[in-house]
Amino acid sequence: MSENTYLTALHGMEQIFPDLEKPMASFNRKDYPGFFARYYEDKLAVYEALEEGYDRSLDKEQYISNMADAVVKAGADKVDAARGKQKKEAALLDLNLCIVVYILPSILKYKGASSKPLSDAIIQKWKEQFPKTNLSAAEYEEIESGFHKKWCYITTAACEMMGKPDDCYELTLLRGYRDTYLRQQPDGEKDVKWYYDVAPTIVKRINRMPDREEIYTGLWEQYIRPCIAMIEQGEQEACRDLYLKMVEDLQEKYFYQTTGA
Repeated sequence: MSENTYLTALHGMEQIFPDLEKPMASFNRKDYPGFFARYYEDKLAVYEALEEGYDRSLDKEQYISNMADAVVKAGADKVDAARGKQKKEAALLDLNLCIVVYILPSILKYKGASSKPLSDAIIQKWKEQFPKTNLSAAEYEEIESGFHKKWCYITTAACEMMGKPDDCYELTLLRGYRDTYLRQQPDGEKDVKWYYDVAPTIVKRINRMPDREEIYTGLWEQYIRPCIAMIEQGEQEACRDLYLKMVEDLQEKYFYQTTGA
């Protein structure tokens, strides 16, 4: 393995985070495919150098460890550069998003012998650096398909009632929250599946109510607006608790209703 190949790969890992001022803003059904394609094309030479170095390395485990360390250090430096607890938490949330929807999917898309070991090492070392995170890897196709599943059925209905578009700030934020936090938590996928099971029926029943506009306004003020504020303030678990309480309350009131529906 030439020194040049190793340094190309290492420098690429140090520069692996996408140059996006607001990563959450680009994570929507319209923009994500194009951003991801450009990101992957930009990093392709890095992955090729990394694969060549991995193939020639005598100590492949150490090679991968060095590359993953470079990624984690780059992220830690960005968090350290943020001033104040709230800004640090916001920076970490953005970095989590970048890892889950850009970095890991692009590494796995390359499908080299180094791809899976590097992805696993990044996840492990990121957890060691930031113990409260619990990231997992997914391929691009799986993530992109998530835009076609309405995790935010209830919020979408409320936004539509208020004249907000499908790619509005609130829905984009909640979708990012779903994929970069909720799904990464213990029982997170279970919570998402439960929501998919009950939310469509809840929305259908509310939409048949003569006072549906008043109902959605109440949901917005009591649950959705506070959840958005919690995400913005880095209070991810509090948002989870409140959003799931909303679903529980609505399930009791509308999902099991057998009359007037």
